[in-house]
Amino acid sequence: MFKQTEGGVTAAKGFMAASTAAGIKYKDRTDMAMVYSEVPCTVAGTFTTNVVKAAPVLWDKMIADEKKTAQVVVINAGIANACTGEIGYSYCEQTAKAAEEALNIPYDNVFVASTGVIGKQLPIDKIMAGTKVLAGKLNGSIEAGTDAAKAIMTTDTKKKEIAVSMMLGGKEVTLGGMCKGSGMIHPNMCTMLGFITTDANISKELLDKALKEDVQDTYNMVSVDGDTSTNDTVLLMANGLAGNEKITSADSEDYKTFAAALHFVNEYLSMRIAEDGEGATKLFTAKVINAKTKAAAKVLAKSVITSSLTKAAVYGNDANWGRILCALGYSGEQFDPYKVDITITDGTDTLMLVENGMATDYSEEFATKILSGKEVTAVANMKDGEATATAWGCDLTYDYVKINADYRS
Repeated sequence: MFKQTEGGVTAAKGFMAASTAAGIKYKDRTDMAMVYSEVPCTVAGTFTTNVVKAAPVLWDKMIADEKKTAQVVVINAGIANACTGEIGYSYCEQTAKAAEEALNIPYDNVFVASTGVIGKQLPIDKIMAGTKVLAGKLNGSIEAGTDAAKAIMTTDTKKKEIAVSMMLGGKEVTLGGMCKGSGMIHPNMCTMLGFITTDANISKELLDKALKEDVQDTYNMVSVDGDTSTNDTVLLMANGLAGNEKITSADSEDYKTFAAALHFVNEYLSMRIAEDGEGATKLFTAKVINAKTKAAAKVLAKSVITSSLTKAAVYGNDANWGRILCALGYSGEQFDPYKVDITITDGTDTLMLVENGMATDYSEEFATKILSGKEVTAVANMKDGEATATAWGCDLTYDYVKINADYRS
C-alpha cells in the first residue's frame, strides 16, 4: 500500500527547506527553519485545545480555516510567542510580510510557528532577518529537511522525521513530515509542532477530514507530563505536484491509501515524541483491548500512561501492576476489575502479571528483564467488548524535574 522512504518534509515533489542560527535563545545551534512549496498548497491544520492559545496558533488557524491555502511555514525555537497580546500577534504578521518580501508570495499564505518559553516577546528584528536568510537558503535536498527538523528542537534530544511513498491513480505520491516535542505534552495535542508535506492532489475537505480524524488516534494519544501546551500545531500541506487525479471521494481506494499513509506518519511521529519525553529513558505504551467502546478504551489507555506512579515504576523496572489497575479504576470508565488481565512485553518477551484482577505466579526477575527494555508495553484486556486503543508515554525520571526546574535559565 505504501512504503517508508528516505527523508522528511523535503521528500515530496516541490518542497524545500532551510535552517539558520538567528540567535533567538540558543548560542550554539540553529533555531529557525522554513518549509516552502514551489506552488501554493491546499492546507489543513489542528491546534491546541488550551484556552490560552499562542499568537502563531491564532494566525495559523485563521489561514487554515479562512484562506485555505499556504505556501510556506516559518518556525522559530526558543520563544513561544504565547501570552504576548496584540504585540505578539503583530509579530506573526511582520514575520509573514518578511517572507512575502523575500519570496514574492502573499503574506496571508505564510504560516508561522513558535516553540519555547511562554511570556517573552520575540526579538522581531532577528526573526525578520532570519526569515530573509532562510528564503535565500531554500533547498530541496533530504539533508535540508533533516537540518530543518533539528532547528525546531527545544528540549528534544533527537530530530524527528519520516517519509513514505505510495501509488495513487498510477502516480507516485510522497508524504513526509517532521515534528518536535519533548515536554509540556498531554492528550488533546501537546507542546508539539508537526509539519507534514505531500505532493498528493486532494481536496481541501478530504485533507481536513484525514488530518482531523487521524489526530484523535495519534497525537492526541500521547502524554509526557500532563500539561497541554499553548502552541500545539500540526499543519498538513498538499501541493498536488505528483499529478494524480484529484482525490474527492472518501470512499475511493486512493483516499483510503492516503489516509493509511498519513496515519503511519502521524503514529510514527507520535511515538518519537513519547520516547523523547524530557528525561525519559524508555517508551511506555499502554494498549487496552476488548473494552466496551472505542471512547472507553481511549480513556483507559490514557489513564495508564499519565499515571505518575506507573511512570515511576516503569523507570525503576518495577512490575508494580497495582498502579496500572488503579489507574484504570480511576479513569472514570466502569468495568469489572475481576475480569481484567494485564500483560507486559518488550516486543520480544511477554509476561502476564494479572489474570482476572489478581496476581499470577509470575517471576519478578523475568518481569524486571522485560521492563528494562527501551520500549515497554502494558496490555490491559478488559473482557468487556471489542474496542481497542493505544496511548504512548514515557517513564518519569529524576532528569525530568532537573530539566523543568531551570528551563528558563
